[in-house]
Amino acid sequence: MQKRQQPGRRTVLGAAALGAGAAVFGGAGQASASGRGAAGRELPVPLIVGHRGASGYRPEHTFGSYQLALDMGADVIEQDLVPTKDGHLVCRHENDITATTDVSAHPEFADRKTTKTVDGTALTGWFTEDFTLAELKTLRAKERIPGTRQHNTLYDGRWQVPTFEEVLRWAEREGRKRGRRVWLHIETKHPTYFRKLGLGLEERVAKALRAHGRHREDSPNFLQSFEPGSIQRLGRLVDCPKVVLLDAPNTRPWDFVEAGDPRTVADLIKPAGLKWIAGFAQGIGPSLTDIIPRDAAGNSGKPTSLVKDAHAAGLVLHPYTGRNENTFLPTDYRRGTDPDAYGDALGYFAACLATGIDGMFSDNPDTALLAAEEFRKR
Repeated sequence: MQKRQQPGRRTVLGAAALGAGAAVFGGAGQASASGRGAAGRELPVPLIVGHRGASGYRPEHTFGSYQLALDMGADVIEQDLVPTKDGHLVCRHENDITATTDVSAHPEFADRKTTKTVDGTALTGWFTEDFTLAELKTLRAKERIPGTRQHNTLYDGRWQVPTFEEVLRWAEREGRKRGRRVWLHIETKHPTYFRKLGLGLEERVAKALRAHGRHREDSPNFLQSFEPGSIQRLGRLVDCPKVVLLDAPNTRPWDFVEAGDPRTVADLIKPAGLKWIAGFAQGIGPSLTDIIPRDAAGNSGKPTSLVKDAHAAGLVLHPYTGRNENTFLPTDYRRGTDPDAYGDALGYFAACLATGIDGMFSDNPDTALLAAEEFRKR
């Protein structure tokens, strides 16, 4: 990967590490997403994605979280999409809404509590696919991990669950107000599971994007999924840059499990696997621990070759997730003994950016943006 350029706006859809002088992208690395048009001048490298908004400060996937992330200066705002019973797309990290809404306090929905197996895991709770949109809108969002983020509970009950359509309209309004386009990072959650229920996600996502003119190669959004098959399906429907998310190395994408494909994530992050991904996607979203692993004591280890290998395949990297709290940081970046207190997040984020990643997801966009700003000044 070539030496980092001086601070400033650089091409966002350039070819990552395809040779000397190639622009490093914050979004797509293939020639088919080469940054023609306005999109190539909008985003910095490395870019910062507001993970579920600014979920370190507001309950995730609420307009309070999205708006705060945008106001903090996040370059891109993330949405996770799941469907309702009547086929509307809503923004929740999971279809199990037990921990992220006040559904358990609604006696009229007590009989909706059930046990389901989602991607091989048995879960007991309430699920979006068992509610119409009108019913879901009677619920209020709350903090998912109140024990860790007690200050976020101040905002419990303040916001509804947003629909994807509402987010697209919000992005348009904010874009007009700010005089620039608002970028989104859009994830299909459990697509194989929902397709079996007759609630295919990709067609619904594509329809919504087309209705708002966000389906083109230079549109201000990325599409992402932990299932490569979902990315391939989206590639047949829209032209936006796409990112394959990657779980732990010893896991298999659920669509691989369903199809009997024996490959693991460890296979996909090898050069041959990355070359295969580059045939239909422009980037990968691995865990930060796939880039800087941790030893048995939880300390940071030596960076792997994943950044170099991905760039050699023409892919960019948007890894997840940078968080401020000690409990989420490597041991060598923790400060004090309170797991919920802030550690040296700036130091850890800086170490991650120094590996050459093209961007990163963060629950704390302001911290990540400061680290990125300082990194670009080097």
